[in-house]
This record gives sequence, C-alpha cells and structure tokens, in this order.
Amino acid sequence: MKRRILLLASLISLIGCAEKESADLLVENANIYTVDSLQPKATAFVIADGRFIDVGETEALKERYRAEQVIDAGGKTIIPGLIDAHCHFYGLGLNQQRVNLVGTESYEEVLQRVVAFQKEKKAPFILGRGWDQNDWALKKFPHKERLDQLFPETPVILERVDGHAYLVNQKALDMAGITSETVVEGGAIIKENGELTGVLVDNPMGMIDAIIPEFDLETQVKALKEAQEICFDYGLTTVNDAGLNKETIYLIDSLQKAGELDMRVYAMISNIEEDVNHFLERGILKTDGLNVRSVKVYGDGALGSRGAAMKEPYSDHEGHFGAMVTPVDQIEGLAMKLSETKFQMNTHAIGDSANVAVLRAYEKALDGKADRRWKIEHAQIVDLDDMHYFSENILPSVQPTHATSDMYWAEDRVGAERMRGAYAYKKLLEESGMVALGTDFPVEQVSPFYTFYAATARKDLKGYPEGGFQMQDALTREETLKGMTLWAAWSNFEEDEKGSIEPGKFADFIVLDKDIMEVPLEEVPGIQVEETWLGGKKVK
Repeated sequence: MKRRILLLASLISLIGCAEKESADLLVENANIYTVDSLQPKATAFVIADGRFIDVGETEALKERYRAEQVIDAGGKTIIPGLIDAHCHFYGLGLNQQRVNLVGTESYEEVLQRVVAFQKEKKAPFILGRGWDQNDWALKKFPHKERLDQLFPETPVILERVDGHAYLVNQKALDMAGITSETVVEGGAIIKENGELTGVLVDNPMGMIDAIIPEFDLETQVKALKEAQEICFDYGLTTVNDAGLNKETIYLIDSLQKAGELDMRVYAMISNIEEDVNHFLERGILKTDGLNVRSVKVYGDGALGSRGAAMKEPYSDHEGHFGAMVTPVDQIEGLAMKLSETKFQMNTHAIGDSANVAVLRAYEKALDGKADRRWKIEHAQIVDLDDMHYFSENILPSVQPTHATSDMYWAEDRVGAERMRGAYAYKKLLEESGMVALGTDFPVEQVSPFYTFYAATARKDLKGYPEGGFQMQDALTREETLKGMTLWAAWSNFEEDEKGSIEPGKFADFIVLDKDIMEVPLEEVPGIQVEETWLGGKKVK
C-alpha cells in the first residue's frame, strides 16, 4: 500500500510538472512597482521571448511556470525600464569626444580645461561643451581675448551648456566669415564697443557649424555605443533623441539590426526640409528598437542666454525680448503640413511668447483631429492665461532638473509675476492629464534619479532651498514615476509595448538598491541601478 501511495504521489507530481507552462525567466521575491493601475504591486513576473507574459505573486507564478532561469530578487525594488522623454543621446556620445566644460566655476577654469585637452589631443579643431556663465562669480558672457592669445591658429568652438550659444575664437570667426558687420536674424552676435566678443546666440551659430568637420563613421559609432553604456548604467532603456538628421537615424537603425546597439530610440527628425520630406514620403519607421514618427522644431532660444522669446521685455535686460529661432509663419506652415500626416510635431518652446505661438499653431492645425499627441518640448514659461491650450492632443514634455538649475536666476530674468507659470509641472499635468519627463542631457546630468528628486522635492543636490522651489508645482512620487515610464511611452505612441510591467510588453526593467517610492526623498539622488534588463536580456 505504501508503495502504491508513493507511486500515485509521483504520478500526480509528474502530471503537475507537465502542465506547467514554459518560460525563459522567472523573477521572484521582488518588490515590484508595475506602473499598471490594475495591479500596481507584485512580487514576481515571468518572461518569454523578450516580453512579460505574467505578473503576480511569487508562489502562484512558481506553480504555474517552469522557467529556464529563476532569479531570486531578495526583496530588491524593481521598476519598469526608464524612458528619458527629451535628451540628446547621440550628443551625449559626441560629448565624450570633446572638452567637458560642465561644472566649471569660472572662465579661467574653462580655459584650463581647454588647454589640458589640447595638450593631450592636439586636435586640429577644438570642440567643447558645458560652460554656463550663471555658475560663475562674474555672471556675464565671456570674451574671446584669452582664447585668441592661447590658440591663434587653431579654431576653438565652445558650446554653452544649453546648446544655444557658442564662444569661439578669432580663428573660427575668420573661417566662418563672421565680422562685426555680419547680421543674422533669430539670435545675436554679441559685441562690446562695436567689436566681436566671440559669443554667438542661436541662429548665427549655424555659420560656425558650417566650418566644423564631419565626424567620421568610426567616431559616430563609438559615440552611440558610449552613450548607450552611460544610459544603461542609469537604468534608461528608451531615449527620446530630440533632433537627429536622417544619416544618424539610419546609422542607429543599421547598428540595431546588426546587434551592435540595443538602446531603444524614439528619434525626432531635425527640422531640415530635405530630411523631413524624406521621412514624410516614406511614412513612419517603426521597429522594436527605433521609432521615427516626429519632427523636432526649435521655437525660440534658451532662458539662460536670454534667447527665449518673451511677451514682455526681460526684467534684467531693458528692451530685450529674446527671439524666435523659427519664424511663427514657418511654424504654422509646418504644423498644417504635418497635421495631414501621422507624424507628431515636437517643438522647443521656452518663453511665454514662443509657447503661445506654438500652442496656437498646434490648436489650429489639429482642429477636428483626435489622438495626435503633439508635444511642447520644455513648456518652461507659460502665461497662466495660455495653460488651457494643453490637452490630451497637446502634451507637455518637461525636464524637472531645469527648474532646479535655473531657480537661482530665473526670477531675475522674468520677474515674480511670470514665474507663476514657470516650471509649472502640476498645472501642466492638470491640463493634459499627463507629463512626459526627461533630462535634456547633456544639458543636464543623465541621472533620472536627479529628475525624480527635482520633480518631487524641487531641490538641488545640496538640499536647497530648504522648503523646495515653488512647491505648488511639485509632482508626487507616483506621478513622477509615471512621467518617466508609462506617460513618456504614451507620448511616443508606445504605451502598448513599454512603460509598465504587464503581460505583452517588452521585458524592460531595472533593479534598484533602494525603494524609490519609500526612502526619504533626500536619498533618491544617490539610488544606484544594480541591473538593467532590456527585452529580457541583462545589459548592465
């Protein structure tokens, strides 16, 4: 009898095993924030063929599945792979090939870094990026005089942190044909006593761009791979690159298809007529790794360089309004053109004048058209009377660390009244029902945890200000996590394939060393990504 019972038990066990479903990976004993409203928390999930196939509790999934690999998470926190809704992925990679000027505290330090770089590289062209005069004791634009002395025969082109101003030496000016008589609409060639200072703001920068040699293919590939490595370290699994030419887009596509680049990229086509027409004629380009369905337009300049287009003059620069980089009639024309296609229009708008011009162009072009999800990139200073233009059809894509970087001087630029609609993420959320969150790296740091902290605590990394900056517009942790995952995916028309941990979506997830939803906010910037998984494959 005992033998029969044992045989029966073994048979039942074998039948039970035979009925289990096969899977590639089972992750168990985890603290999972799914960002799925129907099942916000879980302790386990199952992956097959690069996608989540089940999400739930550990014991139930272990009974249901037989996985080739089982990982005990040991209670670690897991969230969906993060999406940076506005960045410059390729630019981050190229920055690794340039002088890094981020964090310089004086013009003298800028010069020291350039000299050290050139001593090592001996480059025929010196390129750098990251200076910000607002971080210096003397908060004024630099002058090229010292550059001319140090580099009389080598062109030097140093880009401001926001990408909206150059400091160049006389050699570069001569090569570009820029003199004190040169006039370019949509920006400024800064002069002192009628003489060039070497600072160019917005559109005049294009004359300098024309003399910069093209990066060779090896450098371009290296840049993309280095940017990917940096982003995976921070748990980013999708990046929205805000402005790429068609050659770079096709390079990304070819590298992905060859298995040499894994990062998922939502690529905004730079507003170059030839490139835009190229993609409009061919239609949306969509693969598992690449989504090309939008055009990136520059409305105005940046606030830090006083290039943002304002309705009234700058509070700290009498009679100065900033400028539109793309004329309003061109924005309106492109909006009407794109409205007849399935492509999105994503427009950089910083100042209140630029924002309302773009919002009105969108509203007119999208009249009667549903589910278009066009974006205002930055939506930085919006007149409160214009907030109503935002909707499910016109979305804000914002970068919380801009608020904590600019808060020291933003009110000096625009005054207290206009600050009521500045960096107003909560108000934007109320109007649109969502906000897509990004960093704008390499303008800001890559870390999405700085984004999370800036959105919720509204403080810099030193804990300033004590009570938070304009806390009425802080986001909750839940809203912030959605803005970095599901809402960002939704803004890309990708909500059915990413942004949450639920069956059918790509198995993109990250493992954190701390519980981002529970630890004191002050600890959030220091959170480390222990593992990054993309499509069920560990990439970090």
